[in-house]
Amino acid sequence: MNTIDNNYTYAFPAIRGLQAKKEYYVTMFPLKLVTKIFFNDLQELPPEYRAQRVINRSRLPEIARYIIDNPEDYVFSSLTASIDGDLKFIPFSQESQFSDLGNLIISMDSKFLINDGQHRRAAIEEAIQHRPELGNETISIVFFRDEGLRRSQQMFSDLNKHAVNTTKSIGILFDHRDPIRNLTLELIESIDLLRDFTDKEGNSIPKFSPKIFLLSNIYEANKLILSDFNKNEIESTEKEFIFKYWSLICNNIKEWQQVKNKQLNASALRDNYIHSYGITLESLGAIGNFLLKNGKHLLTEDFINKLNNINWSRQNLEDWKDRAIGPNGRITKNKQCVVLTANIIKKRLGLALTQEENIIESRFEQNKRRK
Repeated sequence: MNTIDNNYTYAFPAIRGLQAKKEYYVTMFPLKLVTKIFFNDLQELPPEYRAQRVINRSRLPEIARYIIDNPEDYVFSSLTASIDGDLKFIPFSQESQFSDLGNLIISMDSKFLINDGQHRRAAIEEAIQHRPELGNETISIVFFRDEGLRRSQQMFSDLNKHAVNTTKSIGILFDHRDPIRNLTLELIESIDLLRDFTDKEGNSIPKFSPKIFLLSNIYEANKLILSDFNKNEIESTEKEFIFKYWSLICNNIKEWQQVKNKQLNASALRDNYIHSYGITLESLGAIGNFLLKNGKHLLTEDFINKLNNINWSRQNLEDWKDRAIGPNGRITKNKQCVVLTANIIKKRLGLALTQEENIIESRFEQNKRRK
């Protein structure tokens, strides 16, 4: 290690650790210092000469807004960075129990490279522009010695290779700030069928699972019901409508009731019918939105019971092919398919299609005739 000129150094209280026989250091940085020390000036370099990905600017407003909107309970994980320059660690004490607590001294001409967290760094910078007081708060930094481009690229790969995204359902389940999430969980707990047969964790339901619904699908259906309404402040009348709507649906779809009463296996339901899948639940959400805006008076037992006049079988390709079922015979879901599936359900319920739904339906029929 080269001798450090103590007149031109940074000094940070730090904890020293050991990984793969190499020292690393954990310290705390004020957020305003993070934006000054760490730069992202690699945008123009070819990928093979970079040690990190180019920042996706479209992600920054959402991350920054998260900090700005939640100044009293936002949470950020540590940044991981490499130091290309002279550094030394000076323990506060030579006693063994304190030997890994000390000051990390870094030459001021050192270069700092973020190996993991450049989007967080950029979002912090944006958030401080809106709320300067955030600059005095801190974030933990894990520092490693820079050992060249090859090692830095490997660190980036290692840090990201084993990261596993949470499922959408878990993300919803744990997000207490989301009013639609809160309403959805309250709804599920209030209806026996939903409470007993909703998987609150997975992105998909395993073949032999006793569940028939996914939390994420019910959540998305409720989002559709409340589209065009203020989702941050759900009115009591809207909440009452949603609870009544799903209660009537759950009580009147006979195959769902057969699963509840152990007359039909959940796996057999999913194998043979489409009405517990996300595309159908979201289609019912779109219909709920239509009723909430135009036909609350229609929300009766007799009206919802008409759902049993629909042939929900996966073998019913006359109705569901290229709507809820793709060319390969699998359940499909995209925005257009949700509209097309909702169109069939609305027709069976005797509801008029909107102008936009009519346009999509006409195009669908034209393409069908060409095939």
